[in-house]
Amino acid sequence: MTTTIRSCALVTRFADARVAESAGQLAAHLAARGIAPLALDDEIDRFDGIEVSGVAEAELAARADLVVAIGGDGTLLYAAGLVAERGTPLLGINRGRLGFLTDVLPADMLASVDAALAGDVEVDQRRLLAAQLRTADGRVTARGLALNDVVIQKWQSGHLLDFETSINGRYVNTHGGDGLVVASATGSTAYALSCGGPIVEPQLDAIVVAPICPHTLSDRPIVVSSRSVVEVRLVERPDTRAEVTCDGRVLGAMELGEALLISPSDHKITLLHPRGYDYFRLLRSKLNWGRRAFDLPR
Repeated sequence: MTTTIRSCALVTRFADARVAESAGQLAAHLAARGIAPLALDDEIDRFDGIEVSGVAEAELAARADLVVAIGGDGTLLYAAGLVAERGTPLLGINRGRLGFLTDVLPADMLASVDAALAGDVEVDQRRLLAAQLRTADGRVTARGLALNDVVIQKWQSGHLLDFETSINGRYVNTHGGDGLVVASATGSTAYALSCGGPIVEPQLDAIVVAPICPHTLSDRPIVVSSRSVVEVRLVERPDTRAEVTCDGRVLGAMELGEALLISPSDHKITLLHPRGYDYFRLLRSKLNWGRRAFDLPR
C-alpha cells in the first residue's frame, strides 16, 4: 500500500468502556503523529478533549485515507458499508468476542496502525455481494451490498417460509424453513457456518447458499461459483412475507410475487492485515482447532 495517509476515521461503538478506551488512545496517537483523526459527528464528544474532527456518516469514507474499526466483526461490517463504494482501506481492531474480520489484538493496535501508515501491511481485497429486490414486473425497489451475506428470513416467528431458488436462471429447489443465507467466501464463517455451511478460504471465488433450519433434512448447503446469480422467490401460502438483510442491515420486506437477486458486485473491500497474517492460524485461534477437549476453559 503506497497511498499517503493524512486522515484516519475511527469507527467504533462507545457503549463498551474497553472500546472507548482504545478509541481515545488511538485518536491521541494519531494526532501526535500529525494524522487527522475523524469520527462521526455525534461521537466526537466521547474523545475527552482529544481534537477529533466530526464528519457526517455519508462523507466519512470520502474524507478518510484509512478507516480503523474498533470492536467486533459487526463494527467492521458497519464500517465496510461506509467504504463499500470508495475502496478506502479498512483495518480491524478486535474488541469483540470472536473477530474473524477484526484480527488485530488491542495490545498490537498502535504498532499495527503505525505499520498501516507506513504501508507495511498485507492488502487483502474481498469482493462484495450485490442484492436487489424486484417487483413482479421487474422494477427494482431496493439495492444493497454485503461483505458477509445476504439473508432472507421469515417475518414472523413460528411460521415456515416457503420459497424457491434458481441459480443462473436454472431452478434448484423449493425450500421450507426459516430462510436462506447467501454468503461470500468471507461470510462463510458467519451466519452460514451456524447453518452447517462449509468454511471457504476468502480468496476462493465461491458463494455459499445455506438454508436456515430447513424442514427437509436433505436440504443442504451448496457452494457455487462467485459469478453466479442467485434468485429467490416466495411460494404462495397464507400470510407469506419475508425480510431481507445485507450484513444484518435491513434491505426491505419481500412479498409474494417479488424476487431477490444476489450477484457478484463490481465493488471490493480492501482489508489491511499485519505482516505474517495467516488465515488458518486465525481459524485455529477462533475455533479452538488443535486443542484437546480437556485443554479448553471450563
